[in-house]
Amino acid sequence: MSARLLTELSGPEVARRVTADTIVVQPTGAVEHHGPHLPLITDFLLADHIGGAAVDRAAEEGLDVWRLPTLAFTKSDEHSWAPGTVWLDESTMFDTAVQIGRAVALMGAGSLVFANGHGGNVALLQVALREIRKRYGLKTFLMPTLARTPGPDGEDADERGLGIHGGAAETSMILHLRPDLVDMTKAERWVPDHLADFDRIRFNGGQVSFGWLSDDFGTPGVVGDASRASASYGRALWDVSLDEAVGALHEIARFEHAPSQ
Repeated sequence: MSARLLTELSGPEVARRVTADTIVVQPTGAVEHHGPHLPLITDFLLADHIGGAAVDRAAEEGLDVWRLPTLAFTKSDEHSWAPGTVWLDESTMFDTAVQIGRAVALMGAGSLVFANGHGGNVALLQVALREIRKRYGLKTFLMPTLARTPGPDGEDADERGLGIHGGAAETSMILHLRPDLVDMTKAERWVPDHLADFDRIRFNGGQVSFGWLSDDFGTPGVVGDASRASASYGRALWDVSLDEAVGALHEIARFEHAPSQ
């Protein structure tokens, strides 16, 4: 259990302890299809566990940081074709993010961080950061909860840079966090190899992005190679992800838009 869950304080305690130096972290997950081998709450678990552990460690290292309960239902409509997915449309999710910003500003905090475990939220939350900043004056940030590092035994080596959903990394992380929820007998390699030869059109960081649904690629809603996932890779990802998240919180704590006078 986290010692830094803001909602476990009383109202008067929040008024006493939250100041302009306080960072409030809002983890954002998802409840969505992750293939036949992973649970619907995969992204929720990543945001909840990594976000919570990062806040706890950062607080131990002296930061004034608290977190809110993880959002389960977010913008996951790229998986709306699949049974079990529960999503908010873009306007509802945007309004939810902005209204959380309003509440955090009214608490008296100075910074709001969305610690995100679901790629489908990224573009929308980036717009929300500016809207919250404009309306309420908070310093606003978006950071991922899952960092990437090569698999120690080559678990992700055959994904051709396309392991973005339900592949080696996410499967390995859930094997580390909740192995009881993973069915490796149903894990296979589901890589859309025909996309790997494009130089400019890419999922992440490419010169050209594209709209997609998770059933577009001739796979069971998975993009990656789950067959080679391992708990040891999950542990390596956990260590890197936690270090990166804590490091990000330290930078956020000293961030200012303009140089000090």
